[in-house]
Amino acid sequence: MNRFLSSFVHNVDAKGRVSVPSSFRQVIASRGIQELFAMRSLSQPAIDVGGAELMEHFEAQMEAMDPFSDLYQEMAIYAYGDGAYLKFDTEGRILMTDFIRAHTGISDRVAFVGMKNSFQLWEPERFEAFRGALREKLRDRLTRDRGASASVETPE
Repeated sequence: MNRFLSSFVHNVDAKGRVSVPSSFRQVIASRGIQELFAMRSLSQPAIDVGGAELMEHFEAQMEAMDPFSDLYQEMAIYAYGDGAYLKFDTEGRILMTDFIRAHTGISDRVAFVGMKNSFQLWEPERFEAFRGALREKLRDRLTRDRGASASVETPE
């Protein structure tokens, strides 16, 4: 396994800990990820979680910017000032901190959602609603695209 794939819902224990899905822990181990970094999604009530690749993505974009520009400063605050490290305990659990709960609405259950090189943490009902709306949106888009390509006449 070399990518974060699928989604899983796990319970949060009384101390606020949740077990990371075993397949996600296998990806973390196979990639040699030592630290997990978390940041609030800009577009969803979810937390983006990943290793060095997640940070390197933002840093590569920032390197192309003027370090004194507003956009650079905003990206730096977002990536460094508004992020957090997640620590594993010896049993493969992470803590659902106030940082995570405030943005996601997570209380007693967490949806882990694979996104190839990273994963997201969601409140399960919010994720199900988002996933349902996403399926409809994609279905509509594919139907429109098929209809548009079928209506185009091809020269003989």
